[in-house]
Amino acid sequence: MDITAVIALLAAVSGIVLGWMGGARAFKQEVAQEAGADASLHTDVSYIKRGIDNIQVDLRLQGQRMDGLSERITRLEESSKQAHKRLDRLEE
Repeated sequence: MDITAVIALLAAVSGIVLGWMGGARAFKQEVAQEAGADASLHTDVSYIKRGIDNIQVDLRLQGQRMDGLSERITRLEESSKQAHKRLDRLEE
């Protein structure tokens, strides 16, 4: 009877130890997977941030181009207005 009790006790203790070790290993693997996922997410966010920065730079350049074109159109309108006045004087 004593041998059976000792074997049962050893089996229970070894089961607890093996279970504990398996749980610890699973926890370590889970932490490693989460770290990899976090690194991937960080990389994706950095990529998106760079894309947004590039879009903002392009938008500023477009605004500058629009300002330049607006200036040119204003000058052309003034020039054509003066040309029409000269033509009107020639017709008279």
